[in-house]
Amino acid sequence: MNAILHPIYYAVTWVMVTFHTMLGWVLGKNSHESLKWTLSIVLLVVLIRVILIPLFVKQIKSQRAMTALQPHMKEIQKKHKDDRQKQSEEMMKLYKEHKTNPLAPCLPLLAQAPIFFALFRVLSGIAHNTSYVPNVLTAKLLATAHDAKFLSAPIADSFLSHNATTGTKIVTVCLIAFMSATTFTTQRQLMVKGMPKVDPSNNMMAQQQKIMLYVFPFIFAISGVNFPIGVLIYWSTTNLWTFGQQYWVIKRNPTPGSPAYEELQRKRGITGTATNPGSSSPEGMTEAQLEAEANKSRQRQQPKKKKPRK
Repeated sequence: MNAILHPIYYAVTWVMVTFHTMLGWVLGKNSHESLKWTLSIVLLVVLIRVILIPLFVKQIKSQRAMTALQPHMKEIQKKHKDDRQKQSEEMMKLYKEHKTNPLAPCLPLLAQAPIFFALFRVLSGIAHNTSYVPNVLTAKLLATAHDAKFLSAPIADSFLSHNATTGTKIVTVCLIAFMSATTFTTQRQLMVKGMPKVDPSNNMMAQQQKIMLYVFPFIFAISGVNFPIGVLIYWSTTNLWTFGQQYWVIKRNPTPGSPAYEELQRKRGITGTATNPGSSSPEGMTEAQLEAEANKSRQRQQPKKKKPRK
């Protein structure tokens, strides 16, 4: 297994060491080691999330396509309710025709999984004073990484480490709580502001989102005691990135029919428009067309000036 994952261990270690070296130019070559290693993990997140932006765009498009397909999916479920195999075949045919993938919303998470696991192993090795790539993480760098701390807790230790102090456990619990809370908040933000108003009991996608709302934070809360503090920093940072990225999309380019979309339409001065994604309404317009429509609406609302009498 290590032989297969060695290229990923190498990439993660090389990126962290590179950021550590670059931060040394600013913070000092032989000082602030704890801060430099902590920021190296944060910058690793930033680099990965920038690389994953195309996948995030694909995720958004897939979510919107799945929302638009909900009526067709209901028809298939109703028509073939007694034949699961035929129902699955028709669903796959529907996905293929509309060039969408029900697994696309999970792509950013799946893409990060190898990086997440590699960072876990790299930090575990640092905790035991070993390196998977000694030609990159030299003995000197390994020593500084082993002693690096976040809020007085070693970044390579976990809650269940045999030498974990009370301070380490407190920091770990706080990071786990923050990681779970940001996971919950991000998912709730999507459900409340970014999804069209539907009846959850009759909408498969809404039901899946509701399950994720509670299951993911619970999984992170339970499994977090096994993660090194550095991994918890990584996941907390990526949660913050996801929240900010999702907030920007919901605010600037919301899903048609969602509360955020209706709010944006009101701000632009477009009234009396349909919000059903399947109807013929402004959601098919470009940004320029929407702005032009808003200007026309504002002009209609302004009182006409009376011509002066001669």
